[in-house]
Amino acid sequence: MKRFAIACLGAALCFGSAAYADDHGAKAKADAQGEKVFLNYTQAELDKNYNQGEWAPNIRQILQRYGARSETARERLGNPEKLSYGDSEVETFDLFRAENEKAPLHVFIHGGAWRAGKAAGYHFPAQMFLDNGISYAALDFGYVQDIGLDGMAEQLRNAIAWMYKNADKLGIDKDRIYISGHSSGGHLGGVLLITDWSKYDVPADVIKGATLISGMYDLKPVRLSARSSYVPFTDDLEDAMSTQRHLDKINTPVILAYGGLETDEFKRQTQDFAKAMKEAGKPVELIFAEHYNHFEIMDDFGNPYGLVSAAALKQAGAK
Repeated sequence: MKRFAIACLGAALCFGSAAYADDHGAKAKADAQGEKVFLNYTQAELDKNYNQGEWAPNIRQILQRYGARSETARERLGNPEKLSYGDSEVETFDLFRAENEKAPLHVFIHGGAWRAGKAAGYHFPAQMFLDNGISYAALDFGYVQDIGLDGMAEQLRNAIAWMYKNADKLGIDKDRIYISGHSSGGHLGGVLLITDWSKYDVPADVIKGATLISGMYDLKPVRLSARSSYVPFTDDLEDAMSTQRHLDKINTPVILAYGGLETDEFKRQTQDFAKAMKEAGKPVELIFAEHYNHFEIMDDFGNPYGLVSAAALKQAGAK
């Protein structure tokens, strides 16, 4: 079962552009003529830039390591509590409790191109957080092919609101909730930062800090890429889910991280968002992990001495 899950995640992350080209003949023709569809990219070049698997020859080994390290974490810490934050079967999270009462809570949002991934594959950072007196929760949620991007964001908003309202039950300090996300999870974490939390009866600053790793913050080029073959974009959805277009709504300190071996577009997404945040006077820290690809940078999350991990721990007030 574990091998099957890894294979499914790997397939989701290593999509090709064939199906996209079949459904978008005009774009394929334009690409053959060398036309640019975004910045200086042809269609094939843009598709490749949003296909991280082509840039990470060790993707399968890294994904297997996520699973193995998560299994080791469960052996050391015991199985996490599985709690529900919504009505559907998938709306759950895995909680590792810190020993101290009213501990800060770090909530992780996994990646998987919006269409794959499970919380159980991301238990490996738990030890690091627990060692520093911080509880750790890994979220499960629906996939884009089932509920759309807006549905995914809604589930995550409900999860954060549920955790805040049930802080006593969870043994956490409701005023110290932090989030992180990787890849498509980084994108969704960004969307949480521009949420109108009054609609969920929680404070506007319910999230006290965020660590967004190798995410996407403006969906225009994503919509133009092969990803539109499985994400039903509209103009309104593209705008609502593009965090960088709503900087005025962000009041949370944000750590942005990316690897030196990422695709050019994933580098640009983080660089541009960090620049926009800084120019808008928003609290932002940019971390460049020079020798890491898209998947290795997440593999290092859980190492308390890693650049991204150390920043996330400091943000959450590690003891």
